[in-house]
Amino acid sequence: MASMISASISGSSSITTGGNYRRSKQYTKNHYAPISASYVPTFLHKTEKTQKEYCAIMSSRHNLKHHYKVIGEGSQENERKYVVKAASSENSFEYEPQVSIWVTIKDAFNAFYRFTRPYAAIEAGMAVASASFLAVEKLSDLSPSFFIVLFKLLVASFFMNIFHCGFNQLCDIEIDKINKPYLPLASGEWSYKKSVIIVASSLLLCFGLAWIEGSWPLFWGFFIGAVLTAVYSLDLPLLRWKNSALLAATNIIVNAGVIRPLGYYLHMQTHVFNRPATIRPMIFCTAILSLYFLVVALFKDIPDTEGDKKFGVQSLSVRLGQKRVFSICISLLQMAYGASILVGATSPFLWSKLITGLGHGILALALWYRSKSVDLKSSDSFQSFYMFIWKLLSIEYLLIPLFR
Repeated sequence: MASMISASISGSSSITTGGNYRRSKQYTKNHYAPISASYVPTFLHKTEKTQKEYCAIMSSRHNLKHHYKVIGEGSQENERKYVVKAASSENSFEYEPQVSIWVTIKDAFNAFYRFTRPYAAIEAGMAVASASFLAVEKLSDLSPSFFIVLFKLLVASFFMNIFHCGFNQLCDIEIDKINKPYLPLASGEWSYKKSVIIVASSLLLCFGLAWIEGSWPLFWGFFIGAVLTAVYSLDLPLLRWKNSALLAATNIIVNAGVIRPLGYYLHMQTHVFNRPATIRPMIFCTAILSLYFLVVALFKDIPDTEGDKKFGVQSLSVRLGQKRVFSICISLLQMAYGASILVGATSPFLWSKLITGLGHGILALALWYRSKSVDLKSSDSFQSFYMFIWKLLSIEYLLIPLFR
């Protein structure tokens, strides 16, 4: 009986994986060697276990199709198909990891985060809040309708920031490959078509909100801001003002320092509070913001000097050098803080004098202390200080409504 089982096992049991089964030397040497009865079930058990393990391995592979045959009890032949990934070695396999949906979402969010330049988005939101609260004259103005309109303006400013940053990236792909290769459009992570759709949709949403609100100050603020953004970046005759240090600074000052805050303020004043349009409270606001954005316009080109030189952008950093422009920026900000302290001292309200004077004094000291640690030979150090300037600007937005 044992001999019959042995012959059946050796003669019919086989596993093929695309090639012929290689019989062992022991089997070839002695085809009719007797096998003990105790060995037969063990051998069958191991054979079945090996088959199951092999099936499990094969079922976890993808990409290349292989066939294998299993001859089981009753000589029934079953054919199964699996997909594996073949490697250079005959017996090696490679797992192809499956990307989780959460990883995909995280990567998409990260790319969008870099595309929208978050520090600029925060500044845009702070500008909305600052101009809106500057229009508040009494506590009764802080009604639910005021905060609803404020929320809408925050959403609109976010989309306007996407348009502004995205449009500039669409026009500066080659420069950004040198200066900012981490941006999704410059790195090739996003396609040009996808970026155009996002930028255009963001602008349309801004105009849609202005139309729904029925606010002309808001509409003209968005419209003029969009035109100035195009004039700044488009490489057409008489345009692309960013190639000129003077025109670039003028564009940024008018757009971010005057048009945007004025549009938000007049929208609140005329549309929400139904009061006559007055710009007196905005005089100091636009003056201090204009100085800030002049510094931003000059300083933002310091880390980008290498790419600007290569593409012929005659920024002030290219003409005068990084160190000299850095000193000019620090001096302008210190002048702005000095003027703010003097203006705050003229307020008839003691609380306004104390808060604005003390606040700008602290900002001036922080600026002086932080400027001493900048490495004038490192682009990364300049970039870090540039982000510090945006933080100072965000604090300035908190102080502006307190000028009374």
